[in-house]
Amino acid sequence: MDFKDYYVGLGVSPDADEKTIKKAYQKLAKKYHPDVNPGDKAAEAKFKDAMEAYQAISDPEKRRKYDELRQDYQQWKSRGGRGDYNWDRWQSNPGGGGGSQGHTMSQEDFAEMFGGSGRAGGFGGDGYSDFFSTLFGGVGGQSHGFSGGSNVRRARAGQDHEVDVQVTLEETYNGTTRLIRTGEKQIEAKIPKGVRTGSKVRLTGQGGPGISGGPGGNLYLNITVSPHARFVRDGDDLRVKLPIDFYKAILGGEASILTFGGEVSLKIPTLSQGGKKFRLKGKGLPNLENPLQYGDLFVELSIVLPENISTQELETLRGLADTRGTIEVTKEH
Repeated sequence: MDFKDYYVGLGVSPDADEKTIKKAYQKLAKKYHPDVNPGDKAAEAKFKDAMEAYQAISDPEKRRKYDELRQDYQQWKSRGGRGDYNWDRWQSNPGGGGGSQGHTMSQEDFAEMFGGSGRAGGFGGDGYSDFFSTLFGGVGGQSHGFSGGSNVRRARAGQDHEVDVQVTLEETYNGTTRLIRTGEKQIEAKIPKGVRTGSKVRLTGQGGPGISGGPGGNLYLNITVSPHARFVRDGDDLRVKLPIDFYKAILGGEASILTFGGEVSLKIPTLSQGGKKFRLKGKGLPNLENPLQYGDLFVELSIVLPENISTQELETLRGLADTRGTIEVTKEH
């Protein structure tokens, strides 16, 4: 029989308090629960190990006995561990009380801790290791697995589930849907307009199944909005740089901007400098709480020099530059 270090199994220190132990167990149990990992035998084994470790060290009486064994076993190992370790002195006495009759986790306890179906993923009364059974009792002992208790169970809500979902900025503008699979269930989830990175979309009753006729848990979609190639988001507002050519910046004109709501025309005044900003009201993103209300689009001009310019055009520009230089010198004198 192999020794099991339950502290290592839960990832806590030997002096961890009850709250830390419970939190560590909840994290592992949620991660490896069979309802979340259907058909995954490796996850089932890890779930079972975490449950066994929690059973052993969450109850003060069991923990006291386990700590004594652990210390004795470590001392035996430090002396070289010769021969076979004597497990006899640690065996539980089912009929005599002692360490084998401590706290047990009922199905109600399991559901109370983190929701779900109230099942230990198919791990019943005799699903523990020989090590655990030797210390705390075998089949039929109150310390073994889920306690029998009353057949009357209270109605409880099912376990809440969370799923990470990434959407584009266009989908944020229009709203979208996603096919979400949780366990063996697949649903079409509606993602509303205006969601932001960090938004949580709640789908009521779409989480784990209810217990004893209770309502289903909730499914939460954790939203991340991916960056856009042109637009930068600022709350419900959008910012974009609009490249215009050298001549339009000087002479003025009109420029088209393709927004999520369609194409809009922007009037460029004469002698517009690079960096000049324009505000297009209501051309931003919809507000999550009030989808009929839209943010603004802020446009910043970016002057782009022509790539292909003729010799004649260059001579004309040189002539203009010489003329402006003469005028400036004349004004100075």
